[in-house]
Amino acid sequence: MPTKLDNDILAAAIEGFEAQKTRIDAQIAEIRQQLSGASAESAATPEAGPKRRKVSAAGRKRMAEAQRKRWAAKKQSAAGPEAAGQKPKRKMSAAARKRISEATKKRWALVKAAASKAGK
Repeated sequence: MPTKLDNDILAAAIEGFEAQKTRIDAQIAEIRQQLSGASAESAATPEAGPKRRKVSAAGRKRMAEAQRKRWAAKKQSAAGPEAAGQKPKRKMSAAARKRISEATKKRWALVKAAASKAGK
């Protein structure tokens, strides 16, 4: 058990020292950039990721208009179920509701009668 604890402590110490090392390396790079006269902001992130593309204001405006147009078309098609390609909701007639109600009452009467016979 003590060796496991020692190994965990040593591993944590290594991770801590590596984090400090990367931070110190970044600070050294920043100071070197300041000495050479370059901007310090680029030195703060020595590992540059992939370059990001920039979209012009006109391009953003075109994208926004296109998105608004897509949303308007979607909302318009969702206005009615027939327009969206869905079947209209079916409605039950009053006679059908009455038949179902009567049948349900009849079934429950049989269930209650069977329960009262079993309970005696």
